Amino acid sequence: MFKKIMEFFRVIGDLKYLIPLLRYKFPNPDDNASLAHSFEETVTKFGNNNFIYFEEEIWTYSQTNDASNKLAHKLVEDGVGHSDRVILFMENRSDYIITILALNKIGAIGVLINTSLTGKPLIHCINSSNSKKCIVGAELASSLEGVLDDINIDDKSNIYWVEDGDNFSCPDWASNLKPLLDNSKVNNLAITDKVTAKDTAFFIFTSGTTGVPKAALFPNSKIIAASINITKGGYRMDDSDCMYNCLPLYHSTGLMLGLCACVQAGAATFIRRKFSASAFWKEAKKFNTTAFVYVGELCRYLSFQDPTDEEVNNPISKMVGNGLRPDLWDSFRNRFSVERIIEIYGASEGNALFMNLLNKDETIGMTNARVAIFEYDVAEDKLVKNEDGKYIEVEENQPGLLLVEIGPNAIYNGYTDKKASEEKVITNVFEEGDRWFNTGDLIKTMDVGFALGRKHYQFVDRVGDTFRWKAENVSTNEVAEILNLYDQVNMANVYGVKIPKSEGRAGMVAFNCSLDNFNWGSFSSFVSEKLPSYAQPVFIRIIEELETTGTFKLKKNDLRDEAYHLDKVKGDQIFVKKPGQNSYVELDQDYYQIIESGHAGF
Repeated sequence: MFKKIMEFFRVIGDLKYLIPLLRYKFPNPDDNASLAHSFEETVTKFGNNNFIYFEEEIWTYSQTNDASNKLAHKLVEDGVGHSDRVILFMENRSDYIITILALNKIGAIGVLINTSLTGKPLIHCINSSNSKKCIVGAELASSLEGVLDDINIDDKSNIYWVEDGDNFSCPDWASNLKPLLDNSKVNNLAITDKVTAKDTAFFIFTSGTTGVPKAALFPNSKIIAASINITKGGYRMDDSDCMYNCLPLYHSTGLMLGLCACVQAGAATFIRRKFSASAFWKEAKKFNTTAFVYVGELCRYLSFQDPTDEEVNNPISKMVGNGLRPDLWDSFRNRFSVERIIEIYGASEGNALFMNLLNKDETIGMTNARVAIFEYDVAEDKLVKNEDGKYIEVEENQPGLLLVEIGPNAIYNGYTDKKASEEKVITNVFEEGDRWFNTGDLIKTMDVGFALGRKHYQFVDRVGDTFRWKAENVSTNEVAEILNLYDQVNMANVYGVKIPKSEGRAGMVAFNCSLDNFNWGSFSSFVSEKLPSYAQPVFIRIIEELETTGTFKLKKNDLRDEAYHLDKVKGDQIFVKKPGQNSYVELDQDYYQIIESGHAGF
C-alpha cells in the first residue's frame, strides 16, 4: 500500500511535465520550423557552450554553426537548392553533424545511407534517391568506389570527399571538399527562412537486407515534434546535460532521439563511430554524460560485461531509446542506478509515437494517437475477421496487431515509394473510408498501476516476415530471395530464433540440398558478399522437405520452436557461423552447450 501511495504522488508530480506535452500540436505546414531553425535559435542562446565531443575534437555551438554555414554556402554555389537530394555516406563524426545542418539550412534533403552497405544495396539506395550530389567520408570511399560504374552520380564535381585524419588522400573520381570552402562565409543564410515544417528534411532507409531498403520520409514537422517531446518529456534535459550517443546518425534513433534532442535543449553530445562496451563507462565519466540514447542490444552488452569501477556512481541518470526487453529492464536499472528509462516506440515510416513519459517499468508508454489492437493469426500472417467480416479487437492485456488511425494528429508520411506506402494502409476498419497504418507489430496493453487514466502498452513481437537482430530489422523474404540464388540451395525458408542472453532473434535458414557435394566455402563467401552482417543467417538447418500452408506459404512456426536445438530437429544437421568466423561449421554438442549457457558471444 505504501508503494502505491508513493507511486501516486510521484506520478502527480510529473503533471508539470506532461500537461504541456499532451497539449502540444504539430507545427503548421507553412511555419518556419526546421532542425536548422531550432539550431540557430539554440546558437543564439548557448553559442559558447560545447556542443560536440568527438575523439580529440571539441566544437561549440557557434563553431558548428559557422562550419555548417560555410558548407551551406558552397552547396548553394554548386547548384544545390530547395528539395534537392544529397547523399550522405559517412561514419559518425563532427563532419556528419555539420553536413546535415548545412543541408537543412538550404532546404535540401539529406539522403542518409547505412554505412555497412556495399554492392547492390548501396547502389539501390543511391540510385533510387535520385540525388544531385554525394558527400562521402574518406573512411567509406572504398565502398563507394566499388559501385561507381553502377550509380547515377558519375561526375567528379558531384562527389565531395571529406577527409578523415591524415591517413587518406582524395581519389581522382571525387572533389576534396574542405579546400573548396570559403572561410569568410560564416553568416546564416537568408534562404533558411524559406524552409518550412512540411518540407522533407531526410530520407532514412529502413533496414534493407538485399538491396531493396525503403526510404522513409522525415519532414521537418516530424523531427521538431519528436525532438521537443523527447527532450522535455523524455530526458528532461537542459543546457547543462551531455548525451552519450554511439548509435549511427543515419538512423532515426541516433538522429532524432539523440542529436536533435540535444539541439532542442542546448545540451552537449559525445559521439562515437561505433559502440564499445569496454570503453563505455570510462567515456561516460570522462565527458560527464548525464543522458544516454540506446537500443536494447547496447544495454544487453553492458549488462553482460564484468563489473567495473567506472560504472559505480556513474553520471548517467536518464536514457531514451527502444528495444529494451522486459527481462533485462530491472537488472539494468538496478545495476547502473539509472533513474529514468524512457522507452520509445514508433516506426520510421509510421504516424505515431509511444513514449514512457511516466517512467514506468517494461512499457513503451502511451500515445496521443488513436490506436486499435486486433487479433492476428501469426501462422497465416493475417488479421482475423468475424462472421460479419470485421476485424476483432483483442481483450485487455492480450497481444494483437497494432493499427494507428491516420489523421491530422497522426500524419502518415510513408516512403518515397507510393505503392509501398499504400501497402501499409488498411481501410474501412471501423467505418467506411477510415485509414489506418499497419505497424506490423504485436502489441498489448499492460497494467502499470496509477497512470492518470492513460493506457500503457508493451511491445511483444514483430509479425510476418521480419525479425530484429543487432538492432536492425531483417526481412526473411528478402534474405531467402538472395539465398535462393545460390545454385546448390533448393528453396530457403528464413526465420528468427532466440539465443540465450541475446536481444532480438538470430537469423536461421532451413533448406534442402545435397550435402555430399555442397560447397560450404563457396556458400559462406556468397553469404558474406550478398548480405549485410546483421542479415547473414547464424544457423543453417538441412531439411528433407519444407512444409507449406494451404495458401502455399512456407510454414515457420515449428521451425522457430525447434530452432537449432539438437534434441528437437528430428536428426537434421545444423550448421553455425560462430562469432568472428567466416565459414559455417557443423554444430556439435559441446558448442551447443556453450550457446545455451549464453557464453558464445553472439
